[in-house]
Formats: sequence, structure tokens, C-alpha cells
Amino acid sequence: MLSKNQAKNLRALHRKKTRREQGLFLVEGEKVVAELLAASDWQVQSLYATAAFINAYKGLIKQSGVTLVECSAEELTSVSTLVSNSAALAVVAMPRQAPDLHLDSNTWILALDGINDPGNLGSVLRIADWYGIQQVMCSPTTAEVYNPKVITASKGSFLRVAVVYQPLPDFFATLSANTAVLGAYLDGESIHNLQPNPQGGVILLGSEAQGISAELAALVTRKITIPAFGAAESLNVGIAAAVICDNLKRLSSL
Repeated sequence: MLSKNQAKNLRALHRKKTRREQGLFLVEGEKVVAELLAASDWQVQSLYATAAFINAYKGLIKQSGVTLVECSAEELTSVSTLVSNSAALAVVAMPRQAPDLHLDSNTWILALDGINDPGNLGSVLRIADWYGIQQVMCSPTTAEVYNPKVITASKGSFLRVAVVYQPLPDFFATLSANTAVLGAYLDGESIHNLQPNPQGGVILLGSEAQGISAELAALVTRKITIPAFGAAESLNVGIAAAVICDNLKRLSSL
């Protein structure tokens, strides 16, 4: 049974300020929590779960050694950011140290400039994971990766994709001079016309509203675009990321 104090503490983690102060965040839903429990490099502080979830994943729960509180689906939903939660909710410690991003040969890094919608960031992480991109560099103005909407939209990909926040000019200053930086624009060269490039590089995406900032535009080595065949004004950044990653993956395998 969920106590009033536990419910209060869980609801508090809906707020960014509390997450930062406590260094904790929420992971919600059956599949994602099960993935989390199976991952050895994340510290799960406590688990709130229904009897059905506990019975289905008792081996994982025992193996993780997590503090367990059995709850009803109604209790879980009352403290969840989801519309309905009939399985589980975990309280997880944020990593104490940010991952060290490095650009190896034949790999791509996604760089996000001011992507402030949490759902979009979560979708981008899921897309990066799908295409084998394991590193995402975010500007400080990009949405917080531990926002519950980001975690939910990523569908577990936050467990496998390293996310770092840093002023992007500082990040680009660490790259070698010959690094390819592909910037997504409405008026760039068609992604369909690119030639195979096995060396990899950086894919830079701006927000749908603002695009890539002028400061970063000077660092782009090649402006690219997704050609339009209809009348839509623009694409959601997640969809754009998927189309670009798919084309680059296809070219790298030629």
C-alpha cells in the first residue's frame, strides 16, 4: 500500500526543481521498468508495482535487490505522469557523472540545438537507438532528459543512448577540423543526393520554430534538407531525424 508521504514524494518528482535537488527521476510503465531492472548500470532506489507486475518479474526484482512497495493500479495511476499505470513505477538515481562523448571513425553523433519539447527529445533518442547512434549532444536549451515525458517517449532508449548537455560551440571546438557537420535546413542540399560517407560525423538539428542558431550555422560544413513533395511547411524534428538517419545509414552501407 502506498503511504501519503510516499505519494507526496513521488508527485514531487514530476517537477524539474525537485528532480535536480534530489538527483532522482521517474521511470513508468511495464516494459520500460522491466528493461530498467535488467540494466546493471542504473541505480534503482525504489520500485512501486502491482501484484501482477511483481509476479511476472519476480526474478528481475529479486536480482536487482530494489526496495519494493506493492500498490494497486489506482494508487500507481494517482502518482504517475501517465494517464493510466497498471504495472510499475521506479525511482531512479541520476548518474553522478555525465558520459564522455567522443566521435569515433565511421560513427555519427546527433547534436540538438534548442529542442525544447520533451516528447520530441524522447522520440529523437528512440530514433538514435534504432539507427545505432549511441551519443546525443544537447544544447543547454534542449529539454531535460529526465523529464517524465522524455523518458516515456524514448521507450527505454534512454538506457542505451548517452546524452550530454554542453554549449554546442564548446562541443564543436573539440572536434577535428575535417569533421563532417551536416546541418538540417529547409534550403539545403537534398539528402537524396549525398554520396556515401563512411567516415561519419555530426548531424545537427535545430527546433522546428527557430532552426539552427546563427552561431552554429558557421560551423556547419554541409547544409542538407529533406525534399518536400507536398505543401507541408516543415517536419517534426523527430521525423526529420529519422529520415536523415535512414539515408545516412543506407549510404554508409553501400
